[in-house]
Parts: sequence; structure tokens; C-alpha cells
Amino acid sequence: MAFSGDPSNAVQDEQGRRDDEDGVSDQSEPNTSPWSSFINTRLGSNTPRSRQSSPGHSPRIGPSRFSSSDRFSDSQYETSFSGLGSLWGRKQHLKAKQRANRKFGKKRLKGLVAVIVLLSLFLLFNWIMLSRLQDHGVDSRAKSAGNSTSSSASVSISIRKEWRKFNKGRKPQKGNYGRMLAMAAHALAEGQNKAEPKDLWQEPFVPASSWKPCADQHSWEPNEGKNGYVLVTANGGMNQQRVAVCNAVVVAHLLNSTLVVPKFLYSSVWRDVSQFSDIYQEDYFINYLTPDIRIVKELPVELRSLDLKAIGSLVTDEDIPKEAKPSFYLKYILPILLKNGVVHFLGFGNRLAFDPIPFHLQRLRCRCNFYALQFVPKIQETGALLLQRLRQNESYPGLLDHYLVGSYAKAITKENQSRRKKASRYLALHLRFEIDMVAHSLCEFGGGDEERRELQAYREIHFPALTLLLKTTKLPSPQALRLEGLCPLTPEEAVLMLAALGFNRKTSIFVAGSQIYGGRSRLIALTSLYPKLVTKENLLTSTELEPFMNFSSQLI
Repeated sequence: MAFSGDPSNAVQDEQGRRDDEDGVSDQSEPNTSPWSSFINTRLGSNTPRSRQSSPGHSPRIGPSRFSSSDRFSDSQYETSFSGLGSLWGRKQHLKAKQRANRKFGKKRLKGLVAVIVLLSLFLLFNWIMLSRLQDHGVDSRAKSAGNSTSSSASVSISIRKEWRKFNKGRKPQKGNYGRMLAMAAHALAEGQNKAEPKDLWQEPFVPASSWKPCADQHSWEPNEGKNGYVLVTANGGMNQQRVAVCNAVVVAHLLNSTLVVPKFLYSSVWRDVSQFSDIYQEDYFINYLTPDIRIVKELPVELRSLDLKAIGSLVTDEDIPKEAKPSFYLKYILPILLKNGVVHFLGFGNRLAFDPIPFHLQRLRCRCNFYALQFVPKIQETGALLLQRLRQNESYPGLLDHYLVGSYAKAITKENQSRRKKASRYLALHLRFEIDMVAHSLCEFGGGDEERRELQAYREIHFPALTLLLKTTKLPSPQALRLEGLCPLTPEEAVLMLAALGFNRKTSIFVAGSQIYGGRSRLIALTSLYPKLVTKENLLTSTELEPFMNFSSQLI
């Protein structure tokens, strides 16, 4: 074949022919794929090579005829693709490792869930077994102790039934009385065979056990009573009357005046016409306090006809602040006494302070309360019967027996000495839940609108001053009074208190007082939880109670 033209063209043609023979086809567009870039980088070129396309020629088999230094040999290509294979293998290895880790994580999670499930089943099984063992233990103890569990259930059911009967037709009470009473009943029934706390019946303040009474002593000059006469008409029940009498003794001594034997104001609540001499030994009272003050039974004749209200000698509770200090009487009452020769305290309920007060006046108040006021013989005799029956077999006399029942204390000791000596004790409980206390407290006790109407009507009749105060002054709400602890405890609250203190169902309880607001049905909680609860009506026969019928102040 003849060559013509530029020799370089011939060389290029020859080069193109060789390329065709080697099966290498040039491409019109560069390859910009990642793999191409990587290969070019490995080959030492930043850009891919361009080749002309020769679709009419097939690739040449066998080694290349050209072996120049600017070409890659087969071994170089093998090395390059070997590196590619190594990289690909590592990548596949990482993917496999990740897949394995994911599978392992799933297995691990499943294993953890399985462990939690097994542990829960184990705990559930143990709880079931322990419950059955406890039930078995309770059943065993119940059989040996006389079915205490069934007793607990029966007591709880009994309380709920009686409570529903009591609340029938009444507005549901706010609070948790029902639930708390059922819990208290259950606790008491289960613990009825347990011993009470060792210190339950002991004096909580140790030094108090070594105290000795000093009221029988006095270190002041006798009162001559030259400044006039003091009359007192005390209101309230027996406790309020007793406090008023002793306060009058102190005021008479303070004002150097003569005390007329106190009188008691008739109460439409108690409906008792008893006077001082019907309850207390009048002569004993006068004689015992003779070293302290002068006491007479009646006003002098010349003073009986005076209109005490007209001359300004009538002093009511509205004129004296509650728990007034001695200085009040010296400043305001003494001038009236010196002017008119007489002053009349009407009501006189808690009208003298307890603290601060001079010691000799406090001691005089105690002399009156614990020594001078002795019950009349018929009350002492009946009181001795109550003590004897409450104490059952105990022959040891109480510390206050002599002051309460006088010479009848010996009869108690003699009667009980003939029996087998066995320690017996009882708890005396005065609920102070009479209607006058309830109404005067301004509290609410779960009875709803019916209770509010009833207590308000009672206030309007018996406490007109308090009713007027309610209309003219903003007083604390019943809720605020209860939060401050200013409300009397209901019988239900008293039961919870006794149970919390540790008194078990075997405790003998004597409920003092009478006329509980709400009647006997209000004592359901007490009688259900403490079956050994008694009142004077339970302990005394009708014959023994007959002398005191319609005289509640004589045996309250």
C-alpha cells in the first residue's frame, strides 16, 4: 500500500489501525462515573482517555503487540482491579458486619424482654404463694383465737349496716367516716388478742406522778367581807355551774366581799330545777371556806327588796369579757359594790381568767373545786355503786374516791376485798356532745341542711346573743373552725381516736354525761367497736335511778 501526504498522518493511521486491532474503542464523551474517576486516578490521569469508536471490529484476543512505557501492562491492570476487589470486599464485609450486629441487637432485645417476662411471672407466682400462706396463717390463728377474722368481718358489716340505718333519710355526710370506721373495726378485731401498749394506762408526764396537792393549804389572811355582798346565778350544766361557783369564791375574796350561797339558773336544755343544796353539801361548803371568805345563805333583809337591775348592780355575761383578769373586777365591779353594797352576776360562765392569775387565787379556786364542793350523801352513795361495779374485782381505792364519794369509799373497798383480787380498770369518757355544746360551737357535723336548721332554731331560743352576733359580725366558717380544732369531737371521731391510741376491744368504757345529740343511734360506732361500753343506765337498776329522774344535774 502506497503512503501519500504527511508522514505523521501515516503514523496516526497506523496507530488507529493498531488500536482497532487491539479492540480498544474510543468514546466521544468522557466517562464521569465514580468508578471511572477512581480508575483514572489509579492510572495516573486526572481525566479519562478519548477513543474513536470502531463498531466493525471485534476485540483482539491475546497480548498487545505494543509494549511501550506509557501503556499499562496486564499485570498493572490486574493490580489495579485487585485493589478494587479488595475495597469492594471490605465494603461488603462492613455491610455483613452491620447486618450481623443488627441481628444480634434484635436477639439481645428479645432476650431482655424474655427475662423481664420470666421475672414478672416469678414475682407473680411468689406473691400468689405468699398470699395463700398468709391466708392460711390467718385462718390458723383465727381457729386458735376464736375466729378473729370472722369477728372482724362481722363487726365491719355490722357497723356498715347500722351506719346506713342511722343515715337513712339524711343527707350523705361529707368525709370518710364510713371507710375509716370499717378500717378501725377491722384493726380492732384482728388485734383484740394483742396486748395494749405498756404505757397506755400510765401517766405520760413522769414528774406529775410525784406531785402532791397543795390546795388544802393557804397562806393569806381571812376575808372579812366588808365591801358588800356578791350574788351569783350560774348557768349551764353541772360542770359549768361548778366552775362558776369557784370563780365566784375567788372574786369574793379579791373584792373583800361576802359571798351568798350561789344559785343555779333554770335551763330549758336540762330542765332541772335543782339548786345548790340539792347537789352539794351546803354547810360543809360554808365551813370549809370560812378561813378564806365569809359566806352566808341569804342576803340581809334590807337588801332583798332592792331592784338590782334598776340600781345598776345586775351584771350579765355581756358586761364582762370572757376570762377577764382580776384587774377588771377591781376597776369596774368594785366601785359598783362599794356604791350599792351588792352586785349580782347573772350567768357568770367562764368570766375569770385561768392564766395569768396570782398563785394564791389559783390555789383558792382549787380548794373550792376539790375540797369544798362535796356531793350530798345520796349522790355519793350512788356514785360509790357505779365505781364498785365498774372496778369489778379491784379492791384498791382510787386517789379521788374520798373527795368524790366521801365515807362511801370504804364500802367500795370492803365489798371488793371479799372477792378474788384481780386488776380491773376502765376508761371514763365524756363526749361533751350535747345539743347546747353542738349548737354553741357553730360547727357542722355531717347532718346537712336539716342539722343546720335544727341548730339555728336552737340558738335563736337559747343563745340570743350568739344569734345576734351571727347577724352582725362575720364569724369563721364551720370548716375554718374545724381546721383550728375548735369543734367538739363526734362519737365517730372519738372512736377513731381511742382505736389510734391503742385501746383494744376488751377495754371497759364508761360513757359519762347524757342526752347525746342525735340520741342513742349516734353511739352506734362506739357500741359496735367497743362492746364493753356501759352507761349509768346499764350499771344501775331502775330503782337506784328513780331518785334522780328529771334531775339530770344531780347524776350527770
